[in-house]
Amino acid sequence: MSTVRKLGRTTSQRKAMLRSLATQILLHGKIKTTETRAKEAKKIVEPLIALACKEADNFETVTVKAKVARKDKDGNRIKQEVDGKMKTVYDLVDKTIKKDKPTRLAARRKIMSVLYAASTFEDPKKKKTKKKVDLATKLFDEYAPKYKDRKGGYTRIVKIGQRVGDQAMEVLFELV
Repeated sequence: MSTVRKLGRTTSQRKAMLRSLATQILLHGKIKTTETRAKEAKKIVEPLIALACKEADNFETVTVKAKVARKDKDGNRIKQEVDGKMKTVYDLVDKTIKKDKPTRLAARRKIMSVLYAASTFEDPKKKKTKKKVDLATKLFDEYAPKYKDRKGGYTRIVKIGQRVGDQAMEVLFELV
């Protein structure tokens, strides 16, 4: 007997579909899909959230100096003439950043290897400007504190009913 549901697809198609489902559930919080797909995607999503919870506080805060372009009131870069060429003026600024420790960095890379790069529309009605979303950071900063005290069971599958076309059981797959 097989340990995974094959879902009527080749291995590469199945892996791509499940990665896509996992990416979408973490990006949006809930999706509508079939029951068997949700059960398989759950096997991917739950360990990622558990990994993020385990490594959530494993970083150090570091202050670094960064070069930042000087801008005018309209947000445009200020340029000066140097040796007959126009060059952007930069200022040195102290920035505080989170520096991952080795185990958290390994967890971040594991998460990024499983999930696809995600982007959402800033205004869903216009669908013109896309905003990139770093799902690894979202897992560490948003989901890990939320599920820190939970021992598992980060997702929920709620049956909606059968789909009209092929009578497949549809479910709402969501984060608890």
